[in-house]
Amino acid sequence: MALDPRFGLTLRAGKEARALELVEEAELDAFKKRLPRATREFVEAVGFRGGPGRFCALPNAEGGLDRFVAVHGKRGRYFETFGALASSLPAGVFSLVSDLGEAEATEAAIGFGAGAYRFEKYRATRLETPRLVIPKAADREKVESTLASIYLVRDLINTPTNDLGPKELADAARKIAREFQARVRVVVGDKLLDEGFPLVHAVGRASAEAPRLIDMRWGRRGPEIVLVGKGVCFDSGGLDIKPASAMKLMKKDMGGAAHALGLARMIMAAKLPCRLRVLIPAVENAVSGSSFRPLDVLPSRKGKTVEIGNTDAEGRLVLADCLTAAGKPDLLIDFATLTGAARVALGTELPALFTNDDRLAAELAEGAERAGDPLYRLPLHRDYRKALRSDVADLNNTNEGGYGGAITAALFLEEFVEPGVPWAHFDVMAYNLGSGPGRPRGGEAMGMRAAFEAIATRVRAQTKAG
Repeated sequence: MALDPRFGLTLRAGKEARALELVEEAELDAFKKRLPRATREFVEAVGFRGGPGRFCALPNAEGGLDRFVAVHGKRGRYFETFGALASSLPAGVFSLVSDLGEAEATEAAIGFGAGAYRFEKYRATRLETPRLVIPKAADREKVESTLASIYLVRDLINTPTNDLGPKELADAARKIAREFQARVRVVVGDKLLDEGFPLVHAVGRASAEAPRLIDMRWGRRGPEIVLVGKGVCFDSGGLDIKPASAMKLMKKDMGGAAHALGLARMIMAAKLPCRLRVLIPAVENAVSGSSFRPLDVLPSRKGKTVEIGNTDAEGRLVLADCLTAAGKPDLLIDFATLTGAARVALGTELPALFTNDDRLAAELAEGAERAGDPLYRLPLHRDYRKALRSDVADLNNTNEGGYGGAITAALFLEEFVEPGVPWAHFDVMAYNLGSGPGRPRGGEAMGMRAAFEAIATRVRAQTKAG
């Protein structure tokens, strides 16, 4: 099967390919000393110094530039090195001549492909970019699957809401389902009430586009894994409306749904022996005469009532019904662009992880290390549960004062998880505010590759044991 040309990768070098050599930053001075005198003087004259992803073109005897040397900063960080090269090398084809093992070559190809990403759907012209020959040692199947999911997540998040509302999000799920022969059922509008999703309906009912519940299933054997993703396609804040500065990026508020679909795609592409279910509440939190209001008391699928302390805390509401619908799977994971408090605590580049299971936390930490996809565990400090008390209902959807907001949001969600179910909640930014190596500005998959590594390890271990 042909590679997606957007990945910036190619299978064949061809005569026009230029050699690309890696040099460890610590060995750069020794490398320079080994160069012929004229070449060394050229390298010094152009100011070639250390730094991950920096490169220099070396002249040949005829004065042509057919050999490039690039600096690799830290062992095990090939994603960053090749992600930087994808956005800095000149146009043309490059073939890596340095030997890498399978894991390193795979990460290098994924990093280059991630760095080559451009969201050009609305541009009339496209820039010519460099291409890398996939190293022979790389796991091509993993490279393609990972990049396809990263691009899927980024494309969905970057697409503005006028082209990606609840209907289009459901269409995206159907497209993925067709690719892998999965089954999709979509519950629309008032049928949500008939089928027991009152919180999803309440949050989405004010929009001109009806709310939806997307339910995708794949696989018939193995452990049951349920992924839940927050699909708020735009969040005005509702009647507790956001200021313009806070509303500007709210096309990304369906980033959790994008992550769930991206992770589901990785699982299906890898043919993991499991029973996969994906639940996505697809809504727009809009303002109209049908908006839910502060201090409304709403029923939930679980039977617990929720008093609305703030209509801008809508994400946890739509997730609550889906976490209840998940039942008692072997593993439950949700992704959501849920709280600004998580960003205050950890910044925009580090997803917050909450889990009720220490073994699962360790597996996710190991997966993050293997994939170079960082995350950080925050505590489910249950003494903070008192902040969600209501005088008139079972729960309030916010805590007064906002202190520990990421924790109290996670504690709210936990109320809708069945006891004993291993559960992880990712509170993600889902967006790069600036560009970095392999991570261009815009929508971003955060924690997805770490989650896949953990799921794959767990599923394969359970299959082997069973």
